[in-house]
Amino acid sequence: MKQRQNFATTTSITTTYSGDFAGKYIAAALLSGKTLDQRAITIVPNVKYKQVMKKIATTNIIQDATCDFAATGSVTLTERILTPKELQVNVELCKKDFRSDWEAIEMGFSVYDNLPATFTDFLLAQVAGKVAEATEQAIWSVAASGSGNFQGLLNQLTTGGSSVVSSSASGSITSANVIADLEALVAAIPDTVYGKEDLTIYIPTNVAKAYQQALGANYANGYNNMVTVGQKPFDYNGIPLFVAPGLTSSYMVAAEKSNLFFGTGLLSDSNEVKVLDMADLDGSQNVRIIMRYTAGVQFGIGSDIAIHKGA
Repeated sequence: MKQRQNFATTTSITTTYSGDFAGKYIAAALLSGKTLDQRAITIVPNVKYKQVMKKIATTNIIQDATCDFAATGSVTLTERILTPKELQVNVELCKKDFRSDWEAIEMGFSVYDNLPATFTDFLLAQVAGKVAEATEQAIWSVAASGSGNFQGLLNQLTTGGSSVVSSSASGSITSANVIADLEALVAAIPDTVYGKEDLTIYIPTNVAKAYQQALGANYANGYNNMVTVGQKPFDYNGIPLFVAPGLTSSYMVAAEKSNLFFGTGLLSDSNEVKVLDMADLDGSQNVRIIMRYTAGVQFGIGSDIAIHKGA
């Protein structure tokens, strides 16, 4: 029988996390969202202010061979600007509200193996999870940029960024029409992009659920009718399907990973995470957590991206 161990739990926080070490907390907060954590789009770190995304277009550059140099065709250089937005978190937490949870964890009354080593990290983890969730949603948001977020990819693409937009005639995507909607999206993918190694179809959670249900309903009887057992492949005719939890319901986006960008000053000097114990300042049990970071998204070539709107 395991002997109960007694530990003295110290909840006074005297350390301030800032400077270079802060980048580790910002990384945890930003990169734990699924899209970034699994590198489903291209991550551009260390963007101090702006990052210029160069685009090149060439026409009629091939000619019959001669002994001379004769410039032909045209080369057009254009650019898109990735400008991460400055964001911050100012949160005040009461240690009393978290002490009982933390004491239970420290005493060993938990089934979790990977736990924060200190009470400070425990509080930071609560906030970092919220930052990751908000970042995931902002990346794919179809709504305009507002306070506390940045302009998402869907908003940029649907306001003139993509030249290819298809719509579902049957409204929201369900298990009854998801296959037809995927067919419509694939048909809209430009021929120059179709077959590229990093071409991906990004789908929201409701489409993922509908696709699994549709596959289950249409599987052959070779599995003894156990069509609801096991996850079916997230793949449509050879194109990977990536479930992006932040993507707006019933939207689908087909794009190359290398054509979608997330920028942040992840390792720049402007990032900071501070934990301030207010006990010595005002006698309270409050803890203030301050994060400052930058985040933003951008696409490269809009004409290479196809969007399907099912709602």
